[in-house]
Amino acid sequence: MDSHSGHSSPPFPAPRMASLRKLYCPVGQEALDQAIVLWLPGPRSFTGEDTVELHCHGSRAVVQGVTEALLALDKGGEARVRLAEPGEFTERAFANGRMDLTEVEGLADLIAADTAAQRKQALKQMGGALRQTYEGWREELKVCLAHTEAVIDFGDDELDVDEAAYDAIRPRVRRLSEEMRRHLADGGRGEVIRAGIRVAIVGPPNAGKSTMLNTLARRPAAIVSPAAGTTRDVVEVQLDVGGLPVLVSDTAGIREAARDPVEQEGIRRAREAAGRAQLTVLVLDAAEVLGQEAFASLAGVGPFSKDAPPEDLETVLRALRRAGAGKGGTSTAAYLVSLSTGEGVEEMLAGLQARLEEVFDKDGTDDERAEAPVITRARHRVHVERCLEALTASMGEQGLGLDVAAEELRIASTELGRITGAVDVEEVLDVIFRDFCIGK
Repeated sequence: MDSHSGHSSPPFPAPRMASLRKLYCPVGQEALDQAIVLWLPGPRSFTGEDTVELHCHGSRAVVQGVTEALLALDKGGEARVRLAEPGEFTERAFANGRMDLTEVEGLADLIAADTAAQRKQALKQMGGALRQTYEGWREELKVCLAHTEAVIDFGDDELDVDEAAYDAIRPRVRRLSEEMRRHLADGGRGEVIRAGIRVAIVGPPNAGKSTMLNTLARRPAAIVSPAAGTTRDVVEVQLDVGGLPVLVSDTAGIREAARDPVEQEGIRRAREAAGRAQLTVLVLDAAEVLGQEAFASLAGVGPFSKDAPPEDLETVLRALRRAGAGKGGTSTAAYLVSLSTGEGVEEMLAGLQARLEEVFDKDGTDDERAEAPVITRARHRVHVERCLEALTASMGEQGLGLDVAAEELRIASTELGRITGAVDVEEVLDVIFRDFCIGK
């Protein structure tokens, strides 16, 4: 594509050096674009294979022309170029040892990142933070297993040999077990970053819950109507609040007097959403809050009681603030706002962000977490838990035979290998790579 009729072809680009070249169609020699060309010989490329990158202008005509020209290349009537399948470049990188599965998942998370927290976590994982942790543990297990199997294969017949060898590896296995317990005791922080902190907006019908959602989203995400019961299902919106990913749910109004089956189902789903949420926002109409019905119908959803209603709104706010600890030990905060005029909204949003940061950071300090990678997927957690179970079993009853201990150590090593893709991962590859776009 670098040749043109009547002109000699320019020299091939030097490896890993950007070259400005004109691109021509191999059929008819039509000029297509002036582009940056990169020649990346393997194995020092993304996929580990010889790679050519054409950095073209982005118009549809240019992209279509260059793509059609590439597809027209053939040798003896056989096509030499085809479009990549979704995730094929990343799959080749994994197959050629350029990435492990945790790094592949980190790349997928980086592509899908919507917030700064998601971007930072994905970059750390794509850079090998999880791989280094799991491979380090696996190497330590290999040493323990090799020591154990050496005694099994070459030890003498003395009765105390097994016990002495077993005692020698116990401290190492115990240390690994403690590290894994700390790794698992992260409160699901990594998974929360990926999926978002769940926030449920609850309250009686027509209290302004949908308007609250639209205020948070800064767009009409939910239908707003003066008619009670407009929201029948749970409406979810993904937001970026101070760099934190937040999944806000607008729920159906909760009232005990509901008779319509559809409304009753909406109320059931509202209670379910509130139960799943890490944070609940209770919206009450100031004009109605002096009555007892709102408190009685919402019993069990938020951190408040069915006691006799207070006499004035300030008493309501004080009562809500004193309502005790919410989920995770966080205290209840109350704000008086007007969603129609915007009065008090900024203070409420600042308070919400502070509470989200409190929920997000409840399991340790930022400095502690910055050093240690966190679990980001359920499959990681499952395999680490199984590994820990095997390690615990290997240090079981006194007098446990070395052959049994060796088998448990082998199981533990295999479970860690399944996280990184070192062993037995064929069944998860399709699930991981199908989420990638064509370009990756």
